[in-house]
Formats: sequence, structure tokens, C-alpha cells
Amino acid sequence: MDLLIPNSGLLFWMTIVFLIVAFIVIKFGFPAIINMVNERKAYIDDSLRKAHEANEKLFSIQKEGESVMQQAREQQALLLKEATATRDAIVEKAQDKAHEESSRIISEAKSEIEAEKQNAFRDVRSQVVDLSVKVAENILRDQLSTDEKQMEYIGRLLDNVSSPVSK
Repeated sequence: MDLLIPNSGLLFWMTIVFLIVAFIVIKFGFPAIINMVNERKAYIDDSLRKAHEANEKLFSIQKEGESVMQQAREQQALLLKEATATRDAIVEKAQDKAHEESSRIISEAKSEIEAEKQNAFRDVRSQVVDLSVKVAENILRDQLSTDEKQMEYIGRLLDNVSSPVSK
């Protein structure tokens, strides 16, 4: 039974060693451990604070991003509206110019048609005159084929010329 019940001298020395070790651990070990735990706690607290700040920054950046996106959408809508207005103005100008050009072309065509019509009338008149002269020439040749007929015709002409002067 000696194994179960320790000797009193051994018990005394074990108690003293225990107290010395406990004193050393309490004096030097626990402060170091507590200091490490406190540093770890401060590091964790600092990390949590930084994470919370990062979360707040991320939230503010998201809000800012949403604001920028909204502004971009508004600017896009404004630019589209301006582009549409510009396109409509350009189309309207082009239509007006096309109408003016078509009116000008039509008036020029009418002028050309009128000029061609006048030229055609002149050509027809000229041809009619030429034909009339040729017909008259042929008729006169037939009627004045002999000297007698020629003298008779000259007499009539002289009578016609002299009679309006006397009246």
C-alpha cells in the first residue's frame, strides 16, 4: 500500500515545487497568456471593426454606384432624346430640301416643255410657210405658164395696188 499513500517528505517537496511552479506560472505565464489573449482579442476586435467599416464602405460604394448608374441612365435618355430630335430635324430638312428640289425640277421641266412647245410651233409655222410658198409657187407656175397669163396677172396686181391708194 505504499504505492497509494505517498511519503510525507515527498508530499512536502511536491507541494513546494507545485507552489513554485504555480507562482512562476501565475507571475510570468498567466500575464503572457492573458497578454496574448488580449492582443488576440484586440486583433479580432480591430478586424471586426475594419470588416464593419469595409461593409459600410461597400454599402456606400453600392449606393454611389447606383446613383452613378441612375445618372448614366438619365444622361442616356437625354442623349437619346436629343439624338431623336436631331434625327427628326435632319429628316425634316431633307424632306423640305427634296420638296424644294422637286418643285424646282418641275418648274424647270415646265419651262423646258413650254420652250420646246414654242420651238415646235415655230418649226411647224416655218414648215407651213415653206409648204405654202411651194404650193403658191406651183400654183403660180401653173397659172403663169404662158406670157399672156403673166401679163394679165401683172395687170391685176397693178390694179389692186393702185385702187387702195386712190380710196
